[in-house]
Amino acid sequence: MEGKVISINCSEKKGERKKAVRQAVLRANYGIEGDAHASSEWHRQVSLLAIESIRKMQDMGLDVGCGDFAENITTGGIGLTTLPIGTRMNLGASIEVEVSQIGKECHARCAIFDQAGTCVMPEEGIFVKVLVGGVLKPGDPVKVKRGLD
Repeated sequence: MEGKVISINCSEKKGERKKAVRQAVLRANYGIEGDAHASSEWHRQVSLLAIESIRKMQDMGLDVGCGDFAENITTGGIGLTTLPIGTRMNLGASIEVEVSQIGKECHARCAIFDQAGTCVMPEEGIFVKVLVGGVLKPGDPVKVKRGLD
């Protein structure tokens, strides 16, 4: 399964909307340099959400885009929610990540939930740990590894 990176999104502080960046440095066992959620202390180092999930919310009439769901990486062409925990992916030329969590519990309802009565990130977002770091840019490939690929 292969797709691509649509957008890379970061914020310096937790609770802030993530903004698109031209590139990001992913560090092994840490996450994205400069992002508030990066940490070697937990398994949710980087979050991913498919552009297809964002489009579902746009089809409901919401004015939302990449980063509005606090995802670090917006992907296209990959069925993220079909990937079991432990699945490894290659991002760009050298980065390797491993799926560590599918979905999340939202402790407080966000503005998107208040507007639409639902939100895609808790059900359709995934989290990964960074195994091998590198530089990532929008347009870079995302490849799900199968077996010993």
